[in-house]
Amino acid sequence: MNDPLIIAIDGPSGTGKSSVSKTVATRLGISYLDTGAMYRALAWSCVASAIDLDDSAAVSAHAQTFDLRMGMDPAAPSVGVGDRRIDREIREDAVTSVVSRVATNLDVRANMKQRQRDLIAEGCAATGGCVAEGRDITTVVAPDAAVRILMTASEDARMQRRSRQLRVATEATRSQIVDRDRTDSTVSQFTTAADGVVTIDTSDIDFAQSVDAVLHVVKEATDDLSTTAG
Repeated sequence: MNDPLIIAIDGPSGTGKSSVSKTVATRLGISYLDTGAMYRALAWSCVASAIDLDDSAAVSAHAQTFDLRMGMDPAAPSVGVGDRRIDREIREDAVTSVVSRVATNLDVRANMKQRQRDLIAEGCAATGGCVAEGRDITTVVAPDAAVRILMTASEDARMQRRSRQLRVATEATRSQIVDRDRTDSTVSQFTTAADGVVTIDTSDIDFAQSVDAVLHVVKEATDDLSTTAG
């Protein structure tokens, strides 16, 4: 029996990692996990429960118990808390503007790390593999993944992509990208590839080329594993 294929993809906002990860998972017929959505879901749940985001102990306690449900079909990924789907709500400014206050809580990160590992295992059991994307997947959550990739892009390219996605002026996206990256980088390293992590710069390549670049890395890694096993 082959080992499950775990593909860990990290990178800052605007590099295309979410869209690329979903497409790669679809092409390979395996599960997909958006770990950033998990932090967004917690931020939404804290706000909905009137928990003070500056009360780190209260946020951490809530993280231990809130009923997070992640749908891992790359063609239709979903996020819910309890029976409520919150896919749209977690992308709204009310969550985007506060998610870093949750994501930089070290106790929260420890809890999420275990949840993410459990979900990756569930995805692998269901489909034989999982593409997990976020900010510390290659280094903390799944450092032993068969494929580890850091997706990067220039600041200008990232802001232009995000502005097109949100249909707002490029400059209006600066705080969402630059400021959040600066805050999140205090607890995770997602701007420089760790040892053994392959860097893919998407600044000057389009979406299809980005997908092909990831699939090329996957093929090389799996070919190497097959050769080693043989």
